[in-house]
Amino acid sequence: MSFSRRQALLCSAVAFCLLLASTASAQQSKIHIGYVYPAGGKQGTTFEAVIAGQFLAGVNKVHISGGGVQAAITEVIRPISGAELNRLRIQLEELLARRAVVRKDFRALESFKSFKNAKTIKTDPASRDKELEELKQKYANATWTSEDEKLLGEIRRKLAGVVRRPANPAISELVVVQVTVAPDATLGQRELRVSTPMGLSNPLAFVIGQLPEFSEKPTKTITQQQSSVAKTALAPKGLRSEPEMEITLPAVVNGQILPGEVDRYRFEARKGQRVVAVASARQLIPYIADAVPGWFQAALALYDAQGKELAYNDDFRFNPDPVLFCEIPADGQYVLEIKDAIYRGREDFVYRITIGELPFVSSIFPLGCRAGTEAALELKGWNLPAESLTVDAKHKTPGVYPISVRKGDWTSPPVPFAVGGLPESLEKEPNNQPTNAQRVALPVIVNGRIDPPDEADVFCFEGRAGARIVAEVYARRLNSPLDSLLKLTDATGRQLAANDDFEDKGAGLITHHADSRLAATLPADGVYYLHLTDAQHRGGLEYGYRLRVSPPQPDFELRVVPSQLSARAGGSVPLTVYALRRDEFSGEIALALKEAPEGFRLSGAQVPAGQDQVRVTLTVPFSAPSEPVRLSLEGRAALDGREVARPVVPADDMIQAFEYRHLVPAKELIVAVSGPLGGRGAVRILSETPVKIPAGGTARIRLAVPAGALSKVSLSLSDPPEGISIKHVSPSRDAAEIVLQSDAAKVKPGLKGNLIVTATARGAKAPSKAKPKAAVRGAPLATLPAIPFEVVAP
Repeated sequence: MSFSRRQALLCSAVAFCLLLASTASAQQSKIHIGYVYPAGGKQGTTFEAVIAGQFLAGVNKVHISGGGVQAAITEVIRPISGAELNRLRIQLEELLARRAVVRKDFRALESFKSFKNAKTIKTDPASRDKELEELKQKYANATWTSEDEKLLGEIRRKLAGVVRRPANPAISELVVVQVTVAPDATLGQRELRVSTPMGLSNPLAFVIGQLPEFSEKPTKTITQQQSSVAKTALAPKGLRSEPEMEITLPAVVNGQILPGEVDRYRFEARKGQRVVAVASARQLIPYIADAVPGWFQAALALYDAQGKELAYNDDFRFNPDPVLFCEIPADGQYVLEIKDAIYRGREDFVYRITIGELPFVSSIFPLGCRAGTEAALELKGWNLPAESLTVDAKHKTPGVYPISVRKGDWTSPPVPFAVGGLPESLEKEPNNQPTNAQRVALPVIVNGRIDPPDEADVFCFEGRAGARIVAEVYARRLNSPLDSLLKLTDATGRQLAANDDFEDKGAGLITHHADSRLAATLPADGVYYLHLTDAQHRGGLEYGYRLRVSPPQPDFELRVVPSQLSARAGGSVPLTVYALRRDEFSGEIALALKEAPEGFRLSGAQVPAGQDQVRVTLTVPFSAPSEPVRLSLEGRAALDGREVARPVVPADDMIQAFEYRHLVPAKELIVAVSGPLGGRGAVRILSETPVKIPAGGTARIRLAVPAGALSKVSLSLSDPPEGISIKHVSPSRDAAEIVLQSDAAKVKPGLKGNLIVTATARGAKAPSKAKPKAAVRGAPLATLPAIPFEVVAP
């Protein structure tokens, strides 16, 4: 082999190993932010904010979606490591020694440790004098400036604030930023992330508003962990009220609730004013990184000047964040109070309260309309400009859209409005018994409401033997408090199907899946009845619903997890695509990047027929973009003989209360590419795909791998289907062959998907399905492009 070829192969192998090492670092210390405070700001203002999280070493930028908002990092506050603490102490002693010599304050030299050997000056007078003389000689020609004094003060400040064991590691690192919001920045909720050389953090809500803002000062200290005894001794005796803050309405107030703390805001109001206070707390941070203290359950109360409580709320219907309404009884001063319902607190108990005589829509009816039409809505709420609103859906496609109303200069918080693709009708009373059931022709969406409480709405339709029928309620997903219960009966009253709660995995942050859905095959020709009630026997004008009754309408939605990716230039990272199949749709879904920059590539880009998820990989280009890249994906499938395209919505797979798992939608899929890698050490699949694996047999996959790379790493499967494993890996000069084996008792012909192969440092424990985090910290780990497979008959 020529020298130049050996050199090229060596460069490729080095590049490959660099890729592994850099990817490992990014994966093992996952960048996380737990809160940002304040969690938003007013158009045309500049203010200081604190972002708290973990693994933020080297944080270099703040990213806020939507444009018009800039955030410059001014300070990073992190717990000091042991090595850094020792360096600071030595530096402090050297500064003190130099200052003492320059000022001829030789007595001061006897009061601290010697910089020379870090031991206390010996009590022996001769030894002490000798050591002091050495210090005098060392700094005989030294000077002392104002900059030296400033440095001394800074080191003392750092040492005074040393926190060796943070009480809350997940929010123990603070990034202080100066936020500037443009006067024309778009109003509404954004996403804030930070980046380090290792990649991007998770997103947090960040709100741009138009009202004047009042804020407590951000907390910039890291809480020290205390022993159980110390915690008891230092526990606050009773409640701790912060000094009242004077505000003027309308306004947004920002704060943080610490343990046992109550925040109060004082304002002037006039008799007859209809004041609305809308709290955002759980909405800002729906997930807490640990179980203690748990969720922030905000509670609002309004008091007059004499301390009489006029209004109180600790949730708004099924939403955990409270909304408070009050008509002011007399001119004077009033106090708005916020606290945790059981007096818990922590730095990430962050809130924003919008308060004033502002428009607020509490309910609409109907909850939707058909695409291509207009709808006249009834509005309920406070400070509304009218009791009705016309919504134009003539040019909208089916989906859920936010609608708001405007009164004067102020806009109400948005409420969801559904646009459907089927014929629609309104519920007609009376229809509370089978004898007066409302007759409907399928397919149809009925807009109705359960009013008064404990009412039943009954609908009847003609059905044919063997026909498949789907009935689904949309209420809780459209902000209605209805907890629906749906039953299907035949003409004799015999129950054929029933459902109380149907879980919609795409329903964001809903913890109580209160909407109902049932599907049934009709046993005979005849009349059938659908009975719709509230499971809690409640009702009212706000208890609206949309009831869809139709033959199956096959369709799908798509989510991609996570919403942020970090990759080394030229490397690959895994992501998971979830298919939310509707009404018995089971077909294949082809995935593709949409208008992606050159060099980005998806591998394994297909959701197999009948499967709800697939792991794919994204390979990024060898040239690293200077800024994170925003990507879009779409999925295509055949529905009723026609090809349809659906967007792939970025999301994060989150667990709430150790029970509820959600695919929480994000605004952007954002990818940070670090580099440059150097060389062209990419891995390529040489075998035809999908790789055919005989049930109970073996299959071989050939990979192009830089020479010598496999002497440094071992290959393993990441979360493979049960029954598929790597039997062995055979390296050659510039390639490798992976031999796969399958267990016929666990895998059957027809199984399809992708195999994700990871490269782990030799000697490290590879991740497994049982212990996905078992890899040794610091061990190189990388992901190869996804390998499509199919299990076939032996």
